[in-house]
Amino acid sequence: MKTMLAVIALSLAPVAAMADAEVHASGVPGAPDDIVQVIDVLMDDRLHFSPDTVTVKAGETVRFFARNTGRMKHEMVIGSMTDLTSHAEMMRKYPGMEHEEPNMITLKPGQRGGIVWKFDTPGSVYFACLVPGHMEVGMIAKVVVTE
Repeated sequence: MKTMLAVIALSLAPVAAMADAEVHASGVPGAPDDIVQVIDVLMDDRLHFSPDTVTVKAGETVRFFARNTGRMKHEMVIGSMTDLTSHAEMMRKYPGMEHEEPNMITLKPGQRGGIVWKFDTPGSVYFACLVPGHMEVGMIAKVVVTE
């Protein structure tokens, strides 16, 4: 039993560390009362986000209103390219992994939902679909955070 618990703890440690790194790399969860911009995002089965580039100001709190217009499950995960790539690799290793964090949303076909996020540092941040294979074929978008 001890061995099994140790294996589970070791396997979850990278997930916890990665989720923490994503939050710090790209911003923090935003407060709904602070929203200054709403950005509609469409996900589809062409493995594409629309728009594929958005611009926000550092310090701004944004509500992404995502809608899955496709016939398969899609995700929208906000993070640095390093964090997204690492997380996508983990998703390939552990198919069916389900998670819920403030910087991500998973939507079944026809579903809609939102993420409220405060971008705190100028630079480039991304959002991607981390369902295995989707990011790899281009289901990724860029957030340009200006001063």
